[in-house]
Amino acid sequence: MPIAHAAPGKTLLNPHDHTLIMIDHQSQMAFATHSIDMVHLRNNAALVAKAAKEFGVATILTTVAEKSFSGPMFDEIKSVFPDAAVIDRTSMNTWEDERIAVEVNRIGKGRIVLAGLWTSVCIVGPALSALDQGFEVYVIADACGDVTDEAHQRAMERMIQAGVRPMTSVQYLLELQRDWARSATYNQTVATAVAHGGGYGLGLIYAKTMFGGAEGH
Repeated sequence: MPIAHAAPGKTLLNPHDHTLIMIDHQSQMAFATHSIDMVHLRNNAALVAKAAKEFGVATILTTVAEKSFSGPMFDEIKSVFPDAAVIDRTSMNTWEDERIAVEVNRIGKGRIVLAGLWTSVCIVGPALSALDQGFEVYVIADACGDVTDEAHQRAMERMIQAGVRPMTSVQYLLELQRDWARSATYNQTVATAVAHGGGYGLGLIYAKTMFGGAEGH
């Protein structure tokens, strides 16, 4: 019979065990994205970026044909990492760019978390490639989007069948926090949830305003 221990599961993420790669969150890619409302996508991308910044997650930002075609990365991401170098590629598959491989190896984490546009091309490519090379791969599904619902869903199914672990943007934030007693990141986690957490954020505002409530306090 299994024995219960007060310890997190091995597949749960923590801030120090993975590299986040945010891929092609750019204007031209967004124009043709219809599987998710663009306001929601930009909001979720901001949430993911702020979570990564808050918890010190190793983060790679990359674009495709930024100056010649696709335009700049969303300001919701760049404003969080104002000094970060953005790797601009010609390859649709991020993983085939040697500079990405160099940076992933420099960071040295065995887990990769992906978010970007489009799911069926720019996320499937690196996800399957990283899996083939022995990395564990997670995809933040609601910080991704595609030209149709069908394209996004089939891409997610293909990756899950191959072993990718799907998650959402709020889940990513709360999985990194995971304990409200962690006071060093408590205030920023709540602030990010209030700003970008939709109904959950409204609930936090309500609880604090109406009766001084606070999670875990």
